[in-house]
Formats: sequence, structure tokens, C-alpha cells
Amino acid sequence: MKGLELSQRYYETYGKKMLEEKFPELRCRVAAGLVGQGSECLGFDDGISADHDYGPSFCLWLTEEDYGKYGQALQKEYESLPAVFEGVAARKMSVHGGGRVGVLCIPDFYYGLTGFSQAPEHLRDWMRIPEEALCTATNGKVFEDPLGEFSRIREGFLSYYPEDVRIKKIVARAAQMAQSGQYNYARAMKRGEHVAAMLALAEFTKSTISMVYLLNKKYMPFYKWMHRGMKELPLLSEIGDILNLLAQMGEQSGAWKDAGQEDYFYTLNTNDQCVIIIEAVCNIILQELTAQGLTEGEDNFLENHTMKMMGKIQDAGIRSLQILEG
Repeated sequence: MKGLELSQRYYETYGKKMLEEKFPELRCRVAAGLVGQGSECLGFDDGISADHDYGPSFCLWLTEEDYGKYGQALQKEYESLPAVFEGVAARKMSVHGGGRVGVLCIPDFYYGLTGFSQAPEHLRDWMRIPEEALCTATNGKVFEDPLGEFSRIREGFLSYYPEDVRIKKIVARAAQMAQSGQYNYARAMKRGEHVAAMLALAEFTKSTISMVYLLNKKYMPFYKWMHRGMKELPLLSEIGDILNLLAQMGEQSGAWKDAGQEDYFYTLNTNDQCVIIIEAVCNIILQELTAQGLTEGEDNFLENHTMKMMGKIQDAGIRSLQILEG
């Protein structure tokens, strides 16, 4: 059984009854659900995931005032609920898995994941929050929230980055993709620096995945799940399949034995299959950047589009940031 389904069924069976019988004054004030760290909150859990931080559990979110008044007593009752549910053993907590479920304070919950107790008001503050942190704070499912306070803050984060911030992050990813994949990979291979080339491919892959999420206006998950999550994106999900080919590409040093003097410049050595894949990915990205009105022209070197995209940013402060910042 998927963790989210298990959590909701466990809450419906035991959590509601506990609130109604032991804390009737909180029944219309507590938000319940499962949000935060863990593959089950993304719906990506499987049999392998069940070896840690998996089992009957849920979150109960209280306002700061209610948490101070009822938090300790409510947590004690939560811990007294049956540990085994529908044949699923008690939650196996890893060394660093504490504090993910149980009774939680709403502002502390969001602050612990994002550094902010609610969605920021200023663009610079939005720039500071990593994509994966925002994904963690907005994933999962809220089973019910009669008071609406937890969901109010959640919706503020779910509204996504302000457009100027999104564009600035897109600019940074385009520059990173160009530098790592379209430029430094080939130079490293030409020099025989195979570890540097591997690192360049890793940087290119991560920047590309982030770019795809930004173009979809979706927060990118933690690195372990960022590629898996691409399957569910409405735009450019095919890039996930192409990156899978890149990851499985065999050793390419043979393609560089007879490389010409200039073949390392701007990935001209198309005997290297990784070069071909990198250029294909950048071309697809360029088409979507154009479709979203962020740039124009057919130059496939993404770095040459960064200044055009910077010109789309309205806020002078964000527009003045260094090209790779974001």
C-alpha cells in the first residue's frame, strides 16, 4: 500500500476518533495530512522504501497558540494509537527521521523546511529558497483543514515563484547547461580529464532537470526523485527519457583519439554520442524557451540567450544579479 493511502486510512480510522473523543475543542482547528520529507509524500514509495520511515502515521498541524496549549497532550495521545494497522507494521524511524509525523506547529513546520513561516513577500527572499525545499513543503496531501490556516500558507507557496524569480532561475540554468554540457564537457574530454567530463555531465543533467521543472512551473524534488518526477510533467517529459540515454552512454574516449584541433570548441566533435545528446536536449529546451516568449533565434548555444532573457525581468534588483545566481 502506498504511504499516502496508508496514512489517510489510518487517520480516518483512529485520528478522527481520537480528536473527537479526547480533544473536541480542537476538532475544528486541527489540520491533518501527510506532507514533507520522504518518498511517500511524493507518491514515489515502493517496496524498497518500506525499510525506513514507513508505517501507519500522519501529521496533525496546530496554530502556534494551540500548539503551546495542547501540543504535548495531543502528541501523547497520538503516540498511544495502535502501532500496527491493516497488517502494516509500526513506523520504522531512521536516525534522522524524527519530527516528520505527529503533532506539529504550523509556522515551525514551514520554517523548518523553507526558512520562512509563510510565503515571502519580497523577491529576494524567494530567490533564497531552494526548489527542493519548496517541493518538500508543498507535496503530499492535506486530508482535512477545517480552520484553513495550514492550507492558507500552503497555497501561498504553491502559487509558485514570482515570474521575475522564475526567469532569473531559468537564466541561471541556461548558463549552467551551456557551460557544463555544451562547453566544458568537450574540453575535458579533449584533455583526457575523464572525471572532470563526468562531473560536467552531472552538472548538465541536474541543470537540465531543474530547467524542465521551471518551464513547467513546478518545484523540483530532492535529487533522488527529480528524474522520476519528470514523468508526470506536462511539458518536456521526454527529456527525462533522453537523459536516461545520456546516463547509460558508454565510455566515449575513443571518439577523441583523432579529434581535430578545434573539435573541443562548442562541442563540435559529433563522434562523441554524449555531444549529440547534449545538443539535442539544448535544442528542445530552446524551442520551449521560445514558445514561452523568453527568447528568440536559432542559436543552439544556450548561453547566448541569457542576456535576452535577463531583459524580460521587470525588477531592477533581480535583473542586476550575476548571471549564474539562482
